Amino acid sequence: MAEKLSAVKGMNDIAAPESAHWEWLEAKVRALMARYAYRNIRTPIVEPTGLFVRGLGEVTDIVEKEMYSFEDRLNGEQLTLRPEATAGVVRAVVEHNMLYDGPKRLYYFGPMFRHERPQRGRYRQFHQIGVEALGFAGPDVDAEQIAMACDLWAELGLTDVTLEINSLGQIAERNQHRQALIAYLEQHQDQLDEDAKRRLYSNPLRILDTKNPAMQALVEAAPKLMDYLGEESLAHFNRLRALLDAQGIAYRVNPRLVRGMDYYNLSVFEFVTTSLGAQGTVCAGGRYDGLIAQIGGKAAPAVGWALGVERILELLKAQNLLPAAPVPDAYAIIPQAEVLPQVLQTLRALRQTGVQVQMHATGTDSYGSMKSQFKKADASGARYALIFGDSEVAAGQVAVKPLRAEGVSLHEQTLQPLASVPTWAAMLLPA
Repeated sequence: MAEKLSAVKGMNDIAAPESAHWEWLEAKVRALMARYAYRNIRTPIVEPTGLFVRGLGEVTDIVEKEMYSFEDRLNGEQLTLRPEATAGVVRAVVEHNMLYDGPKRLYYFGPMFRHERPQRGRYRQFHQIGVEALGFAGPDVDAEQIAMACDLWAELGLTDVTLEINSLGQIAERNQHRQALIAYLEQHQDQLDEDAKRRLYSNPLRILDTKNPAMQALVEAAPKLMDYLGEESLAHFNRLRALLDAQGIAYRVNPRLVRGMDYYNLSVFEFVTTSLGAQGTVCAGGRYDGLIAQIGGKAAPAVGWALGVERILELLKAQNLLPAAPVPDAYAIIPQAEVLPQVLQTLRALRQTGVQVQMHATGTDSYGSMKSQFKKADASGARYALIFGDSEVAAGQVAVKPLRAEGVSLHEQTLQPLASVPTWAAMLLPA
């Protein structure tokens, strides 16, 4: 016997009935995106490594420690499984000159890859749904995207999701704050953990996002970026706040909110929950006005967010909001193989009207007893059994028997004509 192979640790199979929850969530998102006039984009899973080094920043955790990178054996090109989607979307926009006729609103679904220790809500292959609005400079689109996420939580029925916002200003403002922050942290090096010491000169802003309880008082007293923002940056942030207030969207200004990628500027935001333990961020994003030029395009502003599908599904599960597993409308019971031609013809006609039908099948010419087939019909969750008995089929009919009481008697079995399926198919559909 050949050795049994397993999936890579942290890269999970998604099968029924769980996959139905993914389809349900994706359908909700597609409908929401259509209402906001966002259009779908699909980019490759593999991109040039330089795209992420240039786009995310060489000293970010993602680039330094988490990317799955390799050399193409055919041409020696350095390639990487995408750890996030924004850089790839921007690369596609630049490569295909998508902004030639004006700004674009885009959204995506897909798997991302980061080499880290798998834990609840954090996997090596994980999935994101995200939006990107490119070519829009004002805070109106920032507010629109935040409202879009809030609409999604409401549509899903989610509670315990709160919004935190901040402004990172512009590069010159961050550089002034960076110098003050380094000077402050240098005076307290004895209180820094190893991770903070490693980041002190390469990426000190990320130290403010530490989860180490022993450093909380230190970072709370650190210089705040908001105090270094210029007039334009403050005006953008205050306008965003006013637009959120006008929509009745609650938020908390979190001066320690910095995000993990170097490309962010001005508005940044996160939606967080207390229901998932340490993995509390379920959706995050912000403005990245410099990234398009950084990747080789003509300078243009942009803003976007991404949500973690696994985390949203975990949150829906924790709040008992996931839908029931889908069940067929009807189950076809086949006493004899001889009636199979009529069965297949009838079921195809039913499916063409929108009825979901599961056909009894065994892989052999023996279909088993009626009793065993009825057990399988009941286990399928179907509301009706379609019984293709010899006498019924000979008379050009099929027996339709209710399996679950939904305003009908379980004894109200009827005979329906095989020749005119569309006239009675609707009775099998849910109300």
